[in-house]
Amino acid sequence: MPFPSPLPILTSSRDLLAHYDVLFCDVWGVIHDGFRAYPGAMRALTSFRRRGGTVVLVSNAPVPAERVAQMLADKRVDGASFDAIVSSGAIALDHIAAMAYRSVYVIGPRDRDAAFMDRLTAGIVPMREAQAIVCTGLNNDVTETVADYAGVLEEGRDLGLPFVCANPDLVVDVGGRHYVCAGALGEAYAALGGEVYWAGKPHPSAYETALARAEAILGAAVPKSRILAIGDAIRTDLKSADLAGVDALFVTAGIHRAETMTGAAVDPEKLGRALGPGSPPAVAATAYLDW
Repeated sequence: MPFPSPLPILTSSRDLLAHYDVLFCDVWGVIHDGFRAYPGAMRALTSFRRRGGTVVLVSNAPVPAERVAQMLADKRVDGASFDAIVSSGAIALDHIAAMAYRSVYVIGPRDRDAAFMDRLTAGIVPMREAQAIVCTGLNNDVTETVADYAGVLEEGRDLGLPFVCANPDLVVDVGGRHYVCAGALGEAYAALGGEVYWAGKPHPSAYETALARAEAILGAAVPKSRILAIGDAIRTDLKSADLAGVDALFVTAGIHRAETMTGAAVDPEKLGRALGPGSPPAVAATAYLDW
C-alpha cells in the first residue's frame, strides 16, 4: 500500500485490516499497557481472526514464547486474539543452542527471567570462563543505569566475547514510567566495538521468524503485500516493517505518547515531526488499536 501524506489518523482499523491476511502485532504498548489488556485491541485482533486473518504476536520479551503466553493470560489478553507468539527470548535461546555455547555470563534478573534461565542450554559462569555474554536486561532496572555496567562491558569487549541481546528494546513503558532494557546495554557494547547478536526487533531475526510461523500456520507462502505490522515503537516496530518490506500501522499511545499526542488524541503536527525525514514509514496511525 502506498504511504499517504499526510498520514491518516484512524479511530477504527476495520477498513485498513481488510487489505491484509496476516498481522505481525507488537504486544506491550499495543495489546496491553504492562498491567491490563486494551479492550479495543482485543476487539480488533479477534475480529480480524474471525474474518480469516492470522495474527502472530511479535514481542521483544526476553523469555520463551510460552512464558509470554502466561503473562498475557495474567493481563486478561484473550487467547482468541492471536495464533502464535514469537519472542526475542526464544530467538536468543535458539541462537545460543545453534552456536553450541557451553558456558555464558548472564546479565539480567534471575527471578523475573527465570523461564529464560531455565531453558538455557549453556551453563552460567563467571565472565572469564564464558564463551559469550547473554543479556535479558539490567539486573535491577529500578536503581541501575547503563553507566553502572561500563566496567562489565569493557571487560567483555577486552575478552572478545560476543554479546547476545535477548531484548533489543532500549526502554519499556510500564504504566507511563520508562525502564531501561537490554537493548541499551547492547548498544553500549556495540559502541565499544563488541560483537552483538540482536534477537528481536528491529533486526531481521524477528520478522523472519514471524513469517515462517505464519506460513507454517497457513501452509502457504504469504506475499509481503498481505502483511501488516502493528506497533508503538518507531525504532523497533516501524523499522522492522521497513526492513522486511511490509506495511506498518503506528499506535501512538505507547512509548511515543508524549511525542505524538495531546491529551487522549493524536496530534497531527506532533505526529508529522515524530515520523519526519529519516523515520521509517507507516500507512496510518491510531491512538489505540481498535476495530
